Order: sequence, then structure tokens, then C-alpha cells
Amino acid sequence: MVVLNKIYTRTGDDGDTALGDGSRVSKGSLRVSAYGAVDESNAVLGMARLHADDDMDQVLSRIQNDLFDVGADLCTPMRDSYEYEPLRVVKSQVAWIEECIDRHNGELEPLRSFILPAGSAFSASMHLARTTVRRAERDMVLLAEKEDINSHAVAYVNRLSDLCFVLARFGNDKGKADVLWVPGANR
Repeated sequence: MVVLNKIYTRTGDDGDTALGDGSRVSKGSLRVSAYGAVDESNAVLGMARLHADDDMDQVLSRIQNDLFDVGADLCTPMRDSYEYEPLRVVKSQVAWIEECIDRHNGELEPLRSFILPAGSAFSASMHLARTTVRRAERDMVLLAEKEDINSHAVAYVNRLSDLCFVLARFGNDKGKADVLWVPGANR
């Protein structure tokens, strides 16, 4: 259990921060950018929950908790041994996201056009979440090009952006109220 008695520590005033293993890195590092983008995605999903029905709220609540796992995973560098077992995203978390995608996508109207990120408040919020999750994924991929990271964490975030798209459509009357793109409409 984490206990935060004091919110400011002044230890990051010089531009660095502590990772999960105690090492210190620049706040501008790829690792900090990656878990910061995951945190931002989590906050956007929290906003989307304001517009969610009870079923969607339960799904998003679980995802928010899993995103803290992703952040913890990213904040602890991969190495051969630790005195403790670091928290890592596991394959079953990715499988759960895939199950959610399949379950919700199965109820949607077939997609016959690209759609605009609009519609209901819930749908628009999920489209915003989708784009922030995609940025988190890009940041994670950049980090993975330089350092080892957990492939399940990357897969989780990749699937999550797909789920955000499906849930955005679900929030538009299961796709019936999607706002369609009309190519060249304003030329």
C-alpha cells in the first residue's frame, strides 16, 4: 500500500525524478514521457466516465486501474533481478481488453465510412481518450526502441485505443448515430 503523507518533496526541483527502482532520470526522458502519457490517458478516461452509463463506467473503472499498472510497469526498468517482484502487465489483462472489444463491437452497426470524433458526450470523450492513448502508445514505442519494456504493456495500450474507438461508436447509439466523414464536402 502506498502512503503519501507529504505531496511535495522538492527532490525533483532540479528536473529529475525517481523511477520505481530508485534510480533518477530526467523528467524529459522517454520513460517519463511514456508513463506521463499513460497518466494523461487515464485522466481523459476519468472525464469520459462523467458521461458513461453504469456498464461503461465499470469497464472504464477497470481500465483506469489497469493503466496504473501500465504506469508502474513503465516506471520500473526491466532488468534481470530485483529484491521484489515489480508490477508488470500480464497477458490476461490484454485478453480482457480483447474480450471487451469483441463483445461491444459485435453489437455495432457495420462501419461503412470513416467517422468523425463526434456525437454524444460519451462518444466524443472516448474519441479524445483514443487519441491520447495512441500518443501514449507512440511514446512507449519510442522508449522500446531505446530500452527494454514489457511487450504486454505495449499490447495493452495498443488494444485499449481500439477499445476506445469501439466504445465511442457504442456511445453513438451503437454506431447508428456516428457522424460520418464526407470526403471533399467543403471544396
